[in-house]
Amino acid sequence: MLSITLRQLEYAVAVARTGGVTAAAEALNVSQPALSVALSQLEAQIGQPLFLRRAGSAVTPTGYGRGFLEEAERILASLARLTSGATAHAPVALGCFEDLAPMILAPLLALVAVDLPGLSLVPRVAGFEALAEDLARGRIDLALSYDLGFDDRFDREEVARLAPHAVLAPDHPLAARATLSLEDLTGVPLVLADQGPSLGHMRMLFSRAGLMPRIAHRAHSLETMRSLAANGLGVGLSYTRPAPGLSYDGRPVVTRPVTGTGAGEPIVLVRLAAAPPAEAAARVAELVRTIAAGLAAAPA
Repeated sequence: MLSITLRQLEYAVAVARTGGVTAAAEALNVSQPALSVALSQLEAQIGQPLFLRRAGSAVTPTGYGRGFLEEAERILASLARLTSGATAHAPVALGCFEDLAPMILAPLLALVAVDLPGLSLVPRVAGFEALAEDLARGRIDLALSYDLGFDDRFDREEVARLAPHAVLAPDHPLAARATLSLEDLTGVPLVLADQGPSLGHMRMLFSRAGLMPRIAHRAHSLETMRSLAANGLGVGLSYTRPAPGLSYDGRPVVTRPVTGTGAGEPIVLVRLAAAPPAEAAARVAELVRTIAAGLAAAPA
């Protein structure tokens, strides 16, 4: 197994650039004997001469040496970029909570293509627990999610805040009202998302108001919840509000703001606290903030 060192490669490349051992030693601020010894050791390890040495003439690479030195120069240049942090075009892995992904990922990918050409954004759609696990294990750089399921290992930056809304069939009696309160929804069959901490969070809204919700159905996705509500099987309750007024099965749905629930639920950009973001991830985060601000400004 070869034991070539980076210093040996650096010395050999310097000799090729300057055309001589003396000039290379001066350029690198090392002694000529030390450079000569390192160069001889390198040639001995690879079993090939890298240079033709003629008295009174410049040192020139051998045929084998030209290819070797070109590759060595590429390796050294790559290492220089790596150690300087100049890896702006490295892939950025972004996790996104499953309810938010249909509204955020495509606009974000389109914006990245325009504003950050050459940068590769790798999306990962998952639930709360999986996003936290992926961040903790370094599988993703950032996550966009509601602020549920993230402990003190993570830094959380609020990028938007959404108020809850009720999802109803247009002919539901409560659909005639412009807004609804938690009291209005007490006793009404509800359809709540059963996604990690979501169910407990919605229950807590009622509990804080001294109310008890009547849960008729637990849905494992936002669109299942909307379909159940559209078919008159209950009133959905959600923070995420897709634009279309139809469920997946083609049934119309309407939404009504729910009052008396406090300041709303924050959407947060999350990263592992012990791992400051690379330059590319920080640039993607700026675009995420732009997209998320649009969610908060969307009409009810």
